[in-house]
Amino acid sequence: MAIDKDQKILSLLRRPETRNYGFQLLVDTYKERVYSIVRRMVISHDDADDIVQEVFVRVWENVDGFREESSLYTWIYRISVNESLRFLKSKRLKLFLPMMDASTHLEKLVDDPQHFTGNQIERKLQKAILKLPDKQRMVFNMRYYEGFTYEEISEMLGTSVGALKASYHLAVKKIEKYIE
Repeated sequence: MAIDKDQKILSLLRRPETRNYGFQLLVDTYKERVYSIVRRMVISHDDADDIVQEVFVRVWENVDGFREESSLYTWIYRISVNESLRFLKSKRLKLFLPMMDASTHLEKLVDDPQHFTGNQIERKLQKAILKLPDKQRMVFNMRYYEGFTYEEISEMLGTSVGALKASYHLAVKKIEKYIE
């Protein structure tokens, strides 16, 4: 069913007379999922909103180049992850201070009820996840929260299944160690 809807969205997006309607349908269909992906990466609601907008701008600009070798959601997911990583890299450069790194900044956001509403256990888990390198965090989120198989993650990220399994295993071990 999602494939039929994706085909409808793509068809609408690729015709000039229905492009705006197609874009609205795309946003309505995927905005919550994209927001969830991005928010887990960047924590801040405001930052996540900005990145989500950028994700949909990138989709709008590049939809004609989408070759449909993967599902529409897989392609959008990849764009979401790339935009989140780009944002985090940019934020690190802006926050470059000897005593503060980006993960420390993000941990402060987890402690701020305005940015994170989870209970103590969820806060501790989020802080542990934030200690991971960006790519390990991304793989962990994709596997743990999104429930993607290693094969799906491999397709999205262009990384071998073996490397993803190792990355996920290391992430879980680091999280366990932090929580203990």
